[in-house]
Parts: sequence; structure tokens; C-alpha cells
Amino acid sequence: MKNIDILAIGDIATDVFIKIKEAEAKCDINGDHCKLCLNYGGKIPYESADVCHAVGNSSNFAIAISKLGLKSALMTNIGGDQNGVDCLDVLKKENVDTTFVKTETDKNTNYHYVLWYEKEHTILTKHEQYEYEWTKDLEKENSLSWIYLSSLGENSLNFHNEIINYLKENSEVKLAFQPGTFQIRFGKETLKDIYSRTDVFFCNHEEAQEILGVEAEIPKLIQMMYDLGPKVVVITDGANGAYSYDGNEILFMNSFSSGSFVETTGAGDAFSSAFMSAMFLGKDISTALTWGATNAVSVISYIGPHKGFLNQEQIEEYIEKHSDNKPIIVQ
Repeated sequence: MKNIDILAIGDIATDVFIKIKEAEAKCDINGDHCKLCLNYGGKIPYESADVCHAVGNSSNFAIAISKLGLKSALMTNIGGDQNGVDCLDVLKKENVDTTFVKTETDKNTNYHYVLWYEKEHTILTKHEQYEYEWTKDLEKENSLSWIYLSSLGENSLNFHNEIINYLKENSEVKLAFQPGTFQIRFGKETLKDIYSRTDVFFCNHEEAQEILGVEAEIPKLIQMMYDLGPKVVVITDGANGAYSYDGNEILFMNSFSSGSFVETTGAGDAFSSAFMSAMFLGKDISTALTWGATNAVSVISYIGPHKGFLNQEQIEEYIEKHSDNKPIIVQ
């Protein structure tokens, strides 16, 4: 029998990071609702294009978890193209178990374009229509502690039902949930069984407002999200920090400042993976928040989501050097 600490489930992709030179970000008066504007019908110069394989919330998470010393596996679908081969190569190189990666030879691997302007990015996505299905091999041959569930395509609703059925039959397996675009669009009522079965939930401020259908500050949102069923809720707010709530107290962790801020892709995945690693290793929520913030500030110093992932020793060293930044109780 093979032991898996955390099985990540979700789509994988190849991203092309295109750094744009001539564009404009137009925002409301408070800097909200920003739009990236390019000259329509013109030729737009770009500075560079970097290709990153095996990206996506769940793939990033699995790679980061492996970097942190845990045994990770990924359940995902790829196409029968070279991008699929390249994604598999990256996963294997990063010591992620690929037993549950399904190749659909008649389809392409997800391929996205990341328009990188100044410090932010806009992603052009195309989700292939994969045949999502639960694998019985997991139940027969593996010992599993956690499932991390994130972004899947719009045709994946039945697959979510298969996942929840497995979790109902295996009460000892814990669930971390970080919803992607289509999971948010499904709505909290449609996925109510997922929310109520979740042990640790992750999203950012904007996603929390969309899920709950209200505009509010994080301390209110985090309690509303907790009422949906998750045992621990974590809501990140970019450079403004992150919050957690376990039903007893709300903690706030300020972001670490970065002297080499490049771009933000993968920061949320870096945060959630380090947070989960700390939780898996028996550390308290305060420590988990600190681990998450540390991994996130490292990732935004590089192009793409993988280069900045830290191991446990590097995280501890960073925290020791910045011991003045600790979580505080909000209420």
C-alpha cells in the first residue's frame, strides 16, 4: 500500500507569460474594477514570453507540498499532445505522484496566455472538455490523509458528486477546498455538500464576496463562510494580508514586504500549500498563517508560480529573520 499525504484534484495547464510594454490599467476612483486596455486593431509590443508547464491551482499546490517534504499526488486530465508530456515531466521532476493523471489522447492539454502588465496579470483561459471520473484505484491501493480540491472545468459537476461520495465513505480523509472559477459559478447551494464537508477552506476577498453574494469586509465574510460548514476558513487579501477563523477567533496575518516584487501568479497557491503543510505537521493556525505568508512573498519574486516555492528549512529561516511580523487576534 502506498501512502499519500495530500492528493490534489484539479485541472493542469501550460501558461505562457507575456510581458506587455504598452497598455493602460483603467480603474474606478478607489482603484477598483480595473480593466487592462490595449489599442484595438494595433500591434502591441511585448518584452518577453516565458512558458511554464504544469501550472494551475492543484498542480501548483502538489508541487509546493512536495517541496515542503510531504508526499503529494495529483488527480488531473491532460491531452495527448507535447504540452501534456511536458506537464508530466515537470510533475515527475518535482516528485509529485502522477498515478492518477489521466491522458485523453484525442484532446489537448489546457493552454493559457497570461498577459503580464506591471505587477498584475490577466489570464486568457480555455478549459478542455475532459471526461472527469473518480478512480477506484485510489480506494484499493493507497492510504490517503487529505484531499485538496480546486479549479475544474464547467462540465465537472458530476465529478464533484463522486468526490463527495468518496469522502462520505472515508470519514478519516480530510478535505481542503479552494474553489476555482466554475466552482464559484456553480454556487454555494449546488456545492453545499462540499462546503459542509470541508476542513480547511481558502479563497481571496473578491471570491468570498462572489460566493456569498455580498460586499463586506473580511471579518464579516469569514464568519459567513464558516457558517457554510468549513471547520477553518482562510481568506487572503493580497498585499493587505490574510485572515483565518476556526469558530473561536479571527486571526490576521500581515503580508511580508518584498524587495523584489515581480508578479503575483501562484501567490495564493503558495500560501495555501504552506498553510496546509503546517496544519498537516500538527502546527497551530497562527504558525500556518505565517508559513503561508512566507511562501507567498517568495513566489511573487519570480516569473511563474513554481520558482519561488520554499522548503521547510527556508520558511523557518525567513520567519526567524522577520520575527516581528506575527498573526494578531482581530476578534
